[in-house]
Amino acid sequence: MAVKVLILEDNPVARGFLCRVVRESFSDVDSITEASDLDAARRLLGHAPGGRATPSADPFQLVMVDLELPDGSGLELLTELSSYPATRIVTTLYSDDEHLFPALQCGADGYLLKEDRFEVLVEELQKIVRGQPPLSPAIARRLLNHFRSGEGLAGNGHGVAEPPAPGAPSPATAPAPLDHERLTPRESEVLTYLSKGFTIKEIASLMGIKWFTVNDHIKSIYKKLNVSSRAEAAVLASKQGLV
Repeated sequence: MAVKVLILEDNPVARGFLCRVVRESFSDVDSITEASDLDAARRLLGHAPGGRATPSADPFQLVMVDLELPDGSGLELLTELSSYPATRIVTTLYSDDEHLFPALQCGADGYLLKEDRFEVLVEELQKIVRGQPPLSPAIARRLLNHFRSGEGLAGNGHGVAEPPAPGAPSPATAPAPLDHERLTPRESEVLTYLSKGFTIKEIASLMGIKWFTVNDHIKSIYKKLNVSSRAEAAVLASKQGLV
């Protein structure tokens, strides 16, 4: 089955560039659909403006979204894709907090700068297969500096939580909810492979499924176990006897 990709970008030169990046990044991608505005993207995704995208029998597995579009903001589409089983990557020229944090709040799984070199974008996009968020180097540094400086310890307009009230358990020590009984057999199998250090591509080969499907299982596992990384998932799985 061909991996389907949707690229939402109003600039035709940038669209062509991103198409080349995608084809260079993934050997199993041979279906790339292009959209130049929100309306066209919504039609391709099969939902009405302002509504939520509902997966079809043959959904897109990767959606790349520009933020500044002729008929609105790419943030609108990211919000509408909250229940859509695709990896959502922002591709933009903006590296400032005013664009970065709202995009992450709206559900972006990665944030890439179109001004980066072709080779850098390919390398960052390939991180999806390894279970890592694709972030342009400048964006990764910005996020790191943001939390190192302590800005993430107080509400700042970017959706960062306030400090816990006196006597409340800190986020670092609060126990994760024991939702492991909700894992499906497939998710449990993926979690086992993750805990043993296999990459997404290796897991896909072992299970006989597409790596985008493995990626979807991992996102579901993270959500159910209330973790945000492979390491956290592996530790929790070991503690709870899941693997």
